[in-house]
Amino acid sequence: MNDNPSTQDLNYQDAVTAVEKTLADLRGCPPKEREQLQADIAQLNEMHDKLISGRIEIVIFGEISTGKSALVNALIGRQVAEVDVQGGWTQQVWGTVWNGAGYRLPSLEKSEIVIIDTPGINEVGGADRAQLAEVTARQADLILFVTDSDLNDTEYAALVELAAIQKPILLVFNKTDLYTPAVKATLIETLKVRIDGLIPPDHLVLTAADPREIEYAIEQPDGSTQSVWKKPEPEISELKLLILQTLENEGLGLIALNAAMYAADKSDRISSLRVELRNRQADQVIWTMAATKAVVVAANPIPVVDLLGGLAVDAVMIATLSKVYGLTFTMSQARGLAKTISAAGGIYALGELANYGASFFKLVTGTLGTALTLIPQGAAVGFGSYIIGKSAKHYFEHGGSWGAGSAKSVVKEILATTDKSSVMNHLKDEIRQKLKSNRHSKLGRSDR
Repeated sequence: MNDNPSTQDLNYQDAVTAVEKTLADLRGCPPKEREQLQADIAQLNEMHDKLISGRIEIVIFGEISTGKSALVNALIGRQVAEVDVQGGWTQQVWGTVWNGAGYRLPSLEKSEIVIIDTPGINEVGGADRAQLAEVTARQADLILFVTDSDLNDTEYAALVELAAIQKPILLVFNKTDLYTPAVKATLIETLKVRIDGLIPPDHLVLTAADPREIEYAIEQPDGSTQSVWKKPEPEISELKLLILQTLENEGLGLIALNAAMYAADKSDRISSLRVELRNRQADQVIWTMAATKAVVVAANPIPVVDLLGGLAVDAVMIATLSKVYGLTFTMSQARGLAKTISAAGGIYALGELANYGASFFKLVTGTLGTALTLIPQGAAVGFGSYIIGKSAKHYFEHGGSWGAGSAKSVVKEILATTDKSSVMNHLKDEIRQKLKSNRHSKLGRSDR
């Protein structure tokens, strides 16, 4: 990366703008969307605060008993984490400020480095581990992955997941004091092969965060020697130097890139949720209006009026769908789109031929024909309304256009991919249910 300071400053300002714009988009979502995005809003607010203050977050991952907690203590310079030889004490994500780092981001005097520890990756399952990486690692600016030997399958899988997030990762080979020089050299070469393509080889660093005690021979004044066991100082200077060099070269750029990527992820989340909610709402409108049209048309005892009633229902459906997708169609525009779709689909394909036939039958037989035509006519017009709704949905999904195709090709595709018998049966059930719920409907009683 190695951007010069002026470029990093520009990237930083762009990142602040991106985060603030995404926050504005989140806050400006309709109530239903905003309700489901509360966690995202809180996380992005935290990212904004982090960016403005210049807080650098270094997150530590690794299996239990690899010395993660000891590494935190060694870096901080005091006991801030429990070091349990049995491992597994860290049950949740937590962090502490690294005051002794002696580093500040340029032009951000209040900047600080926070070291964040996480539960051991072998304490949580695959899905939970992926969620942990999603929430914690995506907010991190630098990741330390701690191991104390060759990577096992669980460690390697976790490392691959973290590498996919595209954050700088340092592989920390800890507890090196436990190995002979020959074994240590072999493990280093093995690790370099394992991380090839995932982490640069110069991002492998050796530490002994909590070295074992060593026997020292202390010469006494009388010339004799006394055996004393002492714990050496932690060996973390190489790691500390690599962290500070990374921050010196890329610090401002790191948090800028991290924030920009985070904002982009949240923007994608907004778009995805919006599509999901709109689809759900649009499908509900289509089914409801199709069933409504079926009853309005078929149960209307007055010929021709049933046809006009059906057209009105389609227009209302399309106007309602336009609002779901952030557009506003007048009733005149809605009727026009309904006619366009009907013409594109053909009078037979959309079931309107059966509708006209049933209406004519009512005309020549009087209202006595209504009971006989109720179910077939209702199913036919309901299916037609369903196709009109699906076509209008496609139109609105593409911002008020037919996309790369035409109205005819879109309707044809929807007809080809729709299970007509399933839709018709569903609508027949809807018709019967609505009529049965009306105690005053003679048609409903005759159909029971």
